[in-house]
Amino acid sequence: MNRYTGRTFVLEVTLWIAAAAFVVPLFALVNLALKAPRNSTGALTIEGEYSLENFARAWVDGKLGPALVNSIVVLVASVLIVLLVASLASYMLARITAGWSRGLFYVFMLGLVIPLQLGVLPLFISMRDIGLNGSILAVILVGAGHSIPFAVFVITMFLRESPLDFEDAAALDGCGPIRIFWYIVVPLMRPALGTVAILAGISIWNSFFVPLLFLSGTGNETLPVRISGFVRTYTADWPAVFAALVISAAPILVAYFALQKYIIQGFAGGLKG
Repeated sequence: MNRYTGRTFVLEVTLWIAAAAFVVPLFALVNLALKAPRNSTGALTIEGEYSLENFARAWVDGKLGPALVNSIVVLVASVLIVLLVASLASYMLARITAGWSRGLFYVFMLGLVIPLQLGVLPLFISMRDIGLNGSILAVILVGAGHSIPFAVFVITMFLRESPLDFEDAAALDGCGPIRIFWYIVVPLMRPALGTVAILAGISIWNSFFVPLLFLSGTGNETLPVRISGFVRTYTADWPAVFAALVISAAPILVAYFALQKYIIQGFAGGLKG
């Protein structure tokens, strides 16, 4: 018989506070974005005039259409690179038990603790020397490279907890390593791949520093860089900023809620590892 204890009450209160910490700022953002420029009421009040004028102004004046396309291109290409490289590397690291494999895993983990900013100068010089400065490809490569260590960690921990029965049976039936990986391992690691895709995708989608470094002033800016253009030294069009932030956040929120089942399953496997 389940009993409602003090611990349960504390847990419920904590969860409600955590939910409010997420929902209240989101509500305030959407509320301010929808309020007409003449509506000066507070962020949490539902009164006064509402319109889509801020969204139209942000979309047209901020040229968010091309920036949205650039962000989608960077996101899709970067996530595909992350999933391909990390899944292959993680499969090797999880299935090979030699000492060098564990050492290589720790090398990947260094990428989780070394800040990206430490490598800015060599990255910038390298991209300049190979002619990629001002190119979206530079942002894709740097964004993917920065997300691969985390992806390797999650997928490797997940695979270490996965049973080998299916792989052994496929090997006995004559399947080679490539077929085993593609037809057996990849379907098994879908929860981990979903986790990596959405979390790496959020990081890449919201990235400001890397696109600013390589794309500023080229006309190929991503959404975060374009949105920053609404804030100037002495003035800021805050209603347009709020509307632009809603436009920027909407795709990633939809993707998160669509893939949240895989995120939970992937983290469960990673924590067991």
